[in-house]
Amino acid sequence: MPKMVLLAQYLALNGVDLSDYTRKAELTIEVEDKDVTTYGSLGWKALLGGLKSGELSAEFLQDVAATKIDSIMWPLLGTVTTFEVRADAAAVGTSNPKYTGSVLINGWNPIEGSVGDEASVSVGYPTSGAVTRATA
Repeated sequence: MPKMVLLAQYLALNGVDLSDYTRKAELTIEVEDKDVTTYGSLGWKALLGGLKSGELSAEFLQDVAATKIDSIMWPLLGTVTTFEVRADAAAVGTSNPKYTGSVLINGWNPIEGSVGDEASVSVGYPTSGAVTRATA
């Protein structure tokens, strides 16, 4: 059985490669379940898929220096912007698909942590519109 270790994930927001700041990236996609059970279902629940939604979560190592992650993310606050994420930074292909779409940058934590912690920022952004998967 094939196995995979994540060593070089790729994450871009607004066309900017943020991989050098990213220590974790997760894209989750869900579909609402709609109960369409009737008496004709003979006691079995019947479901249909409803609206799709997703979330792009990431953990960044913070850097507030000019041109670094804080200055990249701050202007995006409150905007819908594009994203691309893939398991590996290598070329997109059948064994390394890319997932793209748009997310709402609905928050940013410029300062987070306790005494002695590394400066990191954890975020979760809801998708806006369709998310696509491509192998080319």
